[in-house]
Amino acid sequence: MSGHSKWSSIKHKKGAADAKRGQLFSKLSRAIIVAAKEGGPDPAGNLALQNAIEKARSYSMPKDNIERAIAKGSGADSEGSSFETVIYEGYGPDGVAVLVEALTDNRNRTASEVRHLFAKHGGNLGTTGAVAWQFERKGVVVVPADGVDEDALVLVVAEAGADDVSLDGSSFVVTSAPEGLSTVRGAVEAAGFAIESVELAMVPKVTVAVGDEGVARQLIRLVEGLEDTDDVQDVYANFDIPEAMLEAVVG
Repeated sequence: MSGHSKWSSIKHKKGAADAKRGQLFSKLSRAIIVAAKEGGPDPAGNLALQNAIEKARSYSMPKDNIERAIAKGSGADSEGSSFETVIYEGYGPDGVAVLVEALTDNRNRTASEVRHLFAKHGGNLGTTGAVAWQFERKGVVVVPADGVDEDALVLVVAEAGADDVSLDGSSFVVTSAPEGLSTVRGAVEAAGFAIESVELAMVPKVTVAVGDEGVARQLIRLVEGLEDTDDVQDVYANFDIPEAMLEAVVG
């Protein structure tokens, strides 16, 4: 997952300091509202809500915002009732697989926006099942590598039930089963390791190497355009762009 996890790290840093924090918090709130509406307000018995809260916390969303979103979702007149989850699958330049997760109250509007962005940036929207098989859902905790003893980190997360730890550039990427994400995060925090991001993600099983800067730029514009769409919650892709090139093309 090397290239895309680097992008996720850059995206997380941008999101944490971005002028678009309002839009980001709105998306995070929407995910919490829908999860609370569908599975109840107790994170202990609602994995989707637990994961939505973990992600919101990793972006430093205030506790009050999280609690308000849970209250809205579990209320009798919940605004979450009007939203549904829709998955879009397609290909970007160089045959890169792209998976888009949206929460929308208007399928036609969202589909039109997503299709337009694929076409604008050299890709094409596919049918259901076109690329989903190339990804698997995992819990992902990213830990800055600076000053970290890898053996100590591996021991901590292994005892917490993590599947794997890999060094990716300047970060360690810890993966787990979705239901183990909260436990792994808690173990990492308790051991005193810094955490860069926490999320439930669709991790690519195989990656596509991208060595052309023009193609890399086009791919990142596609992903950024999709992520800037109000209805889109998450975008996953299986590109592997070298870190130096990735940083050069990120706007």
